[in-house]
Amino acid sequence: MGCCTGRCTLIFLCALQLLAALERQVFDFLGYQWAPILANFLHIIIVILGLFGTIQYRPRYIVVYAIWTAVWVTWNIFIICFYLEVGGLSKESELLTFNISRHQSWWSENGPGCVKKEASMSGIKGLDSHSYISVIGCALEYRYIEVMHSSFQILIALVGFVYACYVVSVFTEEEDSFDFIGGFDPFPLYHVNEKPTNLLFKQTYLFVSPTGLSGMEEANK
Repeated sequence: MGCCTGRCTLIFLCALQLLAALERQVFDFLGYQWAPILANFLHIIIVILGLFGTIQYRPRYIVVYAIWTAVWVTWNIFIICFYLEVGGLSKESELLTFNISRHQSWWSENGPGCVKKEASMSGIKGLDSHSYISVIGCALEYRYIEVMHSSFQILIALVGFVYACYVVSVFTEEEDSFDFIGGFDPFPLYHVNEKPTNLLFKQTYLFVSPTGLSGMEEANK
């Protein structure tokens, strides 16, 4: 298969998905988003499996990757609904942190143009610590950044699914055609050791000589 085929395109898509997943994993770690961290980790493993299957011509691995892309699209749709507060979901909840911390997305405090506004804690004397109040000046609200991340993941996952199905069909056709000509038969029928016709005729001539000489004498003549 050439470099401009679906196989090479799928390799490129898997590499792109790995880069996007690693970038997302870093910011989810910074925001202590444990549910996305686990999902990203599993996603990275499956994409590597699909990349290996594409390079090594293993259609079963690509099938696993294709099934996972459907799951991954569903997960990212849920993330979009979570941050857009669709269906009773709230972006302020601790669902993505498994209710073990009150952290939010890293982009909520470090988005483009965001400035943290802090003030001294009231009611506590002799304490120089500060309490976080709010974030102002954000050029883009953090939930829209998360939605864009998930939308990009959905886009490349859908394209990857289409190319995965195409590559699997191509690999399957190649295997079927190769098996049809005896490629997987260790002892094909056309490899049967048959003696040539002229050799059989020569042997018959040696043992059945019309002159009455022995077969060896007739051969020497």
